[in-house]
Amino acid sequence: MLSPEQIEGAIAIARAAAAAILTVYDGEFAVERKADASPVTAADMAAHHLIVDGLARLTPDIPVLSEESAHEVSFEQRREWSRLWLVDPLDGTREFVKRNGEFSVNLALIDHGVPVFGLIQAPVGGALWHAQRGGRAYRRDGDDEREVQVRAPAAQPLRIAASRSFHSDRAERAMARLQREAPGGIDMLSLGSSLKFCRIAEGGLDLYPRFGPTSEWDTAAGQCVLEAAGGAVFDPQGRPFRYNQRAGILNGDFVAVGDLALPWKEWLDG
Repeated sequence: MLSPEQIEGAIAIARAAAAAILTVYDGEFAVERKADASPVTAADMAAHHLIVDGLARLTPDIPVLSEESAHEVSFEQRREWSRLWLVDPLDGTREFVKRNGEFSVNLALIDHGVPVFGLIQAPVGGALWHAQRGGRAYRRDGDDEREVQVRAPAAQPLRIAASRSFHSDRAERAMARLQREAPGGIDMLSLGSSLKFCRIAEGGLDLYPRFGPTSEWDTAAGQCVLEAAGGAVFDPQGRPFRYNQRAGILNGDFVAVGDLALPWKEWLDG
């Protein structure tokens, strides 16, 4: 776990990364493509260097696995890490390129596969969510901070988060089932990046079913914040997500849920 001073240090690092991202966002920037065809910009790299260097000073004994340098670390190396920082310096680069403001900075501390600290910073607007496992979840706006909690019982109609940039036939079928089977039907909101987890954590949304690829750094911080707020992130069998357990860093399907009494498996298994 992190001390209060280390939490404030992580927040300062995330805010510095957000400021660097906005410097690029407010000007002209080039978009390159990585080997997997995903976009990368100067903002991703500026945030990456600030975060990696900052965490090395803050917690020199904890290694960092960042999206922008993960290709340099073998599974044989990182499988020996009982604790690590899992970082997405700019989650939602596609939304950054579209200039819709729906992107974030994700920092998660993983201990034996479990996210024990999570922080999500929204560069546009400046909101920041953070939590430690076993504690409570908080939203900070400037110097003002308040506790956040999921909405339980869930709303009717059920408020569903959908990915802004990723769609599939499976997702469309799942939404159709939810519309038929959820009491009161559903209202769907498209939103980019890990901000979907934050919206569930603070009671603005109820459910986020995801069919299709995400990476571990896309979900770890959001899972920690959501769990501390009273929700959870499950795989299709109802098991909580775990991290740095496999050679691949791609997640399978999952559902992020606020009200744990929701029969989401029954709704989505049809």
